[in-house]
Amino acid sequence: MLVRQCAGGVVFNGESVFLLQNDKGEWVLPKGVIRNGKIANEVAITRVRYEGGVSAKIISSAGETSYEFFSFSRKRPVCNRINWFVMEAPEPEFSINRMEGFKDGGFFHIDEALEKITYSQDQALVRYAYKKYREYLDEVNSKEVVGG
Repeated sequence: MLVRQCAGGVVFNGESVFLLQNDKGEWVLPKGVIRNGKIANEVAITRVRYEGGVSAKIISSAGETSYEFFSFSRKRPVCNRINWFVMEAPEPEFSINRMEGFKDGGFFHIDEALEKITYSQDQALVRYAYKKYREYLDEVNSKEVVGG
């Protein structure tokens, strides 16, 4: 089995999270394979920008997921292991990269996003990342109150 290390971002803007609809009609998160000596956080930022046109910063790690599939082009099974990052976009601006096969995408309110997401593993990831994002916002807001 071919094992590929990947990285991706769960990108929030306020109460919304960024999703992409791939060429199979699946609602997914931006991610890509780690290549050429890059590190996971670089790849996550790059893929979010490349696939969705979103400029975002990393808040924290969101853990790892993995999935397996059979690659007909490689004629063997593949396992993608994805390191995920909680990210924040200061603006809800995006530009879907249709040349990469994405049909749709955008920032969706967390409740709508959880209904759209195709895979339960990604739904759980978004729930967890949203909790971490809310904790981050609470911490930032409490520092502003104390410091302000």
